Amino acid sequence: MFHAGGAGSALLLAGCAGTYSALDPAGPHAHTIAQLWWAMLLGAALLFVLVMGLFVLTLFRPGFGSGVSTKGWIVAGGLLLPIPVLVALTFYALVQGERLLPGGGDGVPAYRIEAHARQWQWEFRYLDEPGAPTTVDVLHIPAGLPVEVVATSEDVIHSFWVPRLGGKIDATPGHAARIRIHADRPGHFGGVCAEYCGTGHSRMRFRVEAHEQPEFRSLVERGFEQ
Repeated sequence: MFHAGGAGSALLLAGCAGTYSALDPAGPHAHTIAQLWWAMLLGAALLFVLVMGLFVLTLFRPGFGSGVSTKGWIVAGGLLLPIPVLVALTFYALVQGERLLPGGGDGVPAYRIEAHARQWQWEFRYLDEPGAPTTVDVLHIPAGLPVEVVATSEDVIHSFWVPRLGGKIDATPGHAARIRIHADRPGHFGGVCAEYCGTGHSRMRFRVEAHEQPEFRSLVERGFEQ
């Protein structure tokens, strides 16, 4: 049983890694989201343990809690127990969420890119590089710098998401939504459309390539020809 439990734990932990795992962050914005996830898991686990503890006491100690009225149990179990945990989690989520918005975080100017979605591909326009060609389904970014993504759509609602680099944002026709991503180091990272957008939704994926800044500058000058 011990070996089976160990194998099961290893399998579960393996699911926390990979190119599409938000629990394997490769930048500060994604790290913020991962921290929030673990905080929510901790809060949920705390509530679960408390409730299960009360349940076990009622099983093995007959008469436990009989001195508390029904109204008292409702107030204690339905208000006093969950509300402090939920309020703390909500406050933490709001504080962390502010760091993901344009202008949040350390105030470092961001490199601007437009992610234009259509069924079923992503077209990336480099707003800070006048004359630079667009790229399709491959986004090049400088490592070590915040990148502001302006998400737009040509047809239906799509959703831009690079799990290891930041949060997700909807790309809605007629509207420009902004979010920041950030890669700490060079590498390749998977991106997806996180909103069902039609029959080709499952193949609407893209790749983010983060480059050292001198290499990125050289790549821009070559028109993204590698």
